[in-house]
Formats: sequence, C-alpha cells, structure tokens
Amino acid sequence: MRYATRLIGLAALAAASVSCGDVVRQGSSPVFLVIDQLVGIRGAAQPGTPASTLISDVITNVTSPDPCSTATPCPTIFGDSGSATLRAPLKDIGATASLSPTSNNEVTINRVHVDYLRADGRNTPGVDVPFGFDTAVTGTIGAGGTLTLGFELVRNIAKREGPLVQLKSGGNIISVIARVTFYGVDRTGNAIQTTGQIQVEFGNFGDF
Repeated sequence: MRYATRLIGLAALAAASVSCGDVVRQGSSPVFLVIDQLVGIRGAAQPGTPASTLISDVITNVTSPDPCSTATPCPTIFGDSGSATLRAPLKDIGATASLSPTSNNEVTINRVHVDYLRADGRNTPGVDVPFGFDTAVTGTIGAGGTLTLGFELVRNIAKREGPLVQLKSGGNIISVIARVTFYGVDRTGNAIQTTGQIQVEFGNFGDF
C-alpha cells in the first residue's frame, strides 16, 4: 500500500512538472500569438513590392530630385521594411470549439527584436552578419481579428557598418536569415511573444 501511494505521488508530481513546463513555454496568456505572414519590402525612393525573400541593396543610385540625375546619380542608402500579419487565437477553444474571444483577449504589440543568422554558422555581429536590434512598434490585435504591422527589418545604419559596407565595392552577396520576434501584452497584463523568420540577400544589386 505504501509503495502504491509513492507511485501515485510520483505520477502526480510528473504530471505537475509537465504542466508547469507547458506554462513556461507558452506563457500565462489565454491566447497564442501567431504570424500568418512575414514579408520584406526593399527600401528605395519608391519602395519595392512585399516579398517572402528580401533583396536588400546596400547602395541605391537615385536619379531625382536635383542635383541627382541619370547622368549624375546620387548614391543613397535606404533601410528596408518588414510587414507581418498577426492574430491571437484562443489556446482553449472549448470541448465543442464554441468559445469566442473577448476584449480581454486583445493583444497589443509593443516591441520587435531582429537578429540575423547565417546557415554556415558564422554569426559574429558586425563581422559576419549585421548587428541585431530592438525597435518600438504599436498595434493591437482585436478579439478574433488580425493585425498587419509594419516594422524596420534592416536599419539604414547597418549598411554603413560591417559586413554590409564592404559589399558596396564588390560583387559579393551575403545571405542571412532574419529572425523576427514580436513582443506584446494582452488586456489582462500577460506577456506574449512569437518568432518568425525571413530570408534576406544583401548585395550591391542593379537599381530598378
């Protein structure tokens, strides 16, 4: 009997540990934060079309306004933007999937963190990849709705620093994965976050 009691106690402890682990991984918010789409937008005088792979030009020759012209273009640096479509579905949808989110389940996004990785494992910031950074954003996902949020994906200053500044005078290309983490809080104060990734190709490409 004493042995059986110990087994029951151990089983309960194991179940509690699993439950606690889930809470740590998923947070205490009653909703998930989900990225439906993550795209990049090439920076230029006329920004490019949103795409699942960002072609990031480290220098762009601008031909207007004066004194810039086709004959005497002005080399210019533009940062690149990102755009994400987010939603916040309920973790518990009920036994019959009949539960509906309320205003308490609204999530306000207030910060984005971006860092960069290379597939070859060479990830020293300022040497192999641009420096990571945090940026402030604000947008609210309504109950049961979606939010399309713009943010800075590649900073202007990154193209003036290593390793991107070296690409201006050569034909090399640096291929990285931009890892983008969105941070927010629901209406009851629970912190929530999610991470997505997008391919970025850095180089001195032809202007278009």
